[in-house]
Amino acid sequence: MNGPTGGQGSQPGPMRIEPVQVRVPMPGGKPWVTYAILGVTIFIFLLQQASDLLLGGDLPAVLGMKINSHIIQGEYWRLFSPALLHGSWVHIGFNMYAVFLFGRRLEPFYGHGRFALLYLLGAFAGNVASFWFSPNPSLGASTAVFGLAAAEGVFFFINRNLFGSLARAELQSLMLILVMNLGLGLATPNIDMWGHLGGLVGGAVYAFLSGPQYSLEGYPPDVRMVDQRTPVLAWVVAAVVGAAIALIASFKIF
Repeated sequence: MNGPTGGQGSQPGPMRIEPVQVRVPMPGGKPWVTYAILGVTIFIFLLQQASDLLLGGDLPAVLGMKINSHIIQGEYWRLFSPALLHGSWVHIGFNMYAVFLFGRRLEPFYGHGRFALLYLLGAFAGNVASFWFSPNPSLGASTAVFGLAAAEGVFFFINRNLFGSLARAELQSLMLILVMNLGLGLATPNIDMWGHLGGLVGGAVYAFLSGPQYSLEGYPPDVRMVDQRTPVLAWVVAAVVGAAIALIASFKIF
């Protein structure tokens, strides 16, 4: 066997591993819950318009908008139903456009059931915050929309190592949008800022505790994204968060 050549011998250099680009399929599927929310909300708005035209008053809004005195008297559905009601074509247009944008991005990652829970809890938290801090009647899906916005920010923050520069860009854009919307709300009369803030907090809490947390599994070229959080966790967290929001509401009711 031949020995090393040269006076001091030679040592192999460190092995250099070349990075390999792998196409990872994103979670797919149609955002059916988003479409259902759009369809139901638009249908109810058309009922509002028909009621106003035929009866001379907006009966769905009278029966479902957030009115504090009615909630205290036992009409607890008013902590949810305002998210299905809107005051004008512009109002519903802006809100449904936002639901569509956030929904088509989030629902494939969240899954249908968890996304529905997110929307419901955002609306619930926003209406409870409005019930506590605003005496004025209110309606609109913006409580849930702010919950979706918060959840998108939390999603990219939790999965920032996976999405890299895309996560940073999305977080910066989302922060700018939220600051602008909150500033506009403060400067505009008749906007329920407490509802917006409540929805924001409710969506963020639920997303932090049970939102998707993805990791990459497998070997190239068969690499896939796998959510480390189970559907059971999503339902348990929804039950706990929902109970906490209901408890906060009860302190003002009873």
